Amino acid sequence: MKKILYLFFVFLNLNAELVLEITESSDNPYRIAIHDFDGQALISNEISSIIKADLQRTGEFSVLSSDELLAEETYQEELNYKNYRLLGVDYILKGIIDSKDEMNITVSYDIYDSVKEKKIRSSKIYGIPNKTRQLAHYVSDGIYEEITGLKGVSSTKMLYVSEGLAGSAKVYKLMLADADGMNEQTLLKSNSAIISPSWSPDSKDIAYVSFETGLAKVFIQNIATGSREVAVKNKYQISSPAFSPDGKFLSLTLYQDGNAEIYILNLENKNLTRLTNHYSIDTESSWSPDGKKILFTSGRSGSPQLYEIDLLKFNTKPKRLTFDGNYNAKASYLPSNEGIVFVQRNEGEFKIALKYFNENFSRPLTESRLDESPSISPNGNVIVYAIKEDKVGLLAGVTLSGAKFRLPSSSGEVREPSWSGYLR
Repeated sequence: MKKILYLFFVFLNLNAELVLEITESSDNPYRIAIHDFDGQALISNEISSIIKADLQRTGEFSVLSSDELLAEETYQEELNYKNYRLLGVDYILKGIIDSKDEMNITVSYDIYDSVKEKKIRSSKIYGIPNKTRQLAHYVSDGIYEEITGLKGVSSTKMLYVSEGLAGSAKVYKLMLADADGMNEQTLLKSNSAIISPSWSPDSKDIAYVSFETGLAKVFIQNIATGSREVAVKNKYQISSPAFSPDGKFLSLTLYQDGNAEIYILNLENKNLTRLTNHYSIDTESSWSPDGKKILFTSGRSGSPQLYEIDLLKFNTKPKRLTFDGNYNAKASYLPSNEGIVFVQRNEGEFKIALKYFNENFSRPLTESRLDESPSISPNGNVIVYAIKEDKVGLLAGVTLSGAKFRLPSSSGEVREPSWSGYLR
């Protein structure tokens, strides 16, 4: 079986904030032949090219276009599998586009296995008005899932913070982009720092920390309308927001008594419940996929380490999870709940690490010296994180199988990435 290496959404739009540089990809990719889709030429060409780019960006597919094949075939034409095997093709994609106009587009596509000589998937996707690119990403994700067994993330989105200069003043932007770097939006622009962006489970709202009031405050903002509000109105510093899996609660760090503690905010009635009570700093909370546990960073053992607290047990003591290294922080659960990904300092270098719950050791995933802020893809296979290179902040990524990429900014610095959930 071929290794599954998913190189996340990667930005190729040269006018966008980020530009992809793949540094390591699969040495044994799936070879897929993609015929030009039947249908109205302009729309067909656009959708076909987006699908090809999505699959190539994963690092797991080698794509053959129509002009590289022995013969062009229409959607309904019977396949000559032998011709494809001569080219080393594993899979074949054919499709047809029904488009009355840009407001009404439907894509039907079939995937064939050239070795087994049979159709393995037949799908029809109805487009959203004026969302041709998103329609193409849905097709790409269907192809990826059928062949690799993992859900694709081409149709997901990413938050990140950019920092630049306007004259001599620093300008911070909270940015939203599609998986391929297109459709960039500035959600917030400020002369004050923005940190810790986080998605709601339905990916309709976000939470983040802004210093615009002079204090660290958590804001909740709706993506569609842009409306936003302060999560907790008080005189204290508040940071590190994280939504519960059901979207009803927000865990956060509150400095109410002069010390950082974890609280849970009921988003409906705004009641705060204190979760930790210790003289050390407790911060950077995240929820388990089932919402039954919370993971956080604490200095209660003398150095920053990761602890887990069971929300279903009354007055339970936090359980320490990490023992390797003298610094483990900023952790998140894998979507499968099989382990955690976090920042680890070992021998003076900060790296992204992985620890499975059924193992008593952690695995370093990166090789840089100042890696931070890991965010996990919704399929659990890729981690994007922030690095420093020549004193400039940029993003990089690694798969659990070891493939790597970098996302330098075309202008300014970028940091604090946060991956959305599935949008469909």
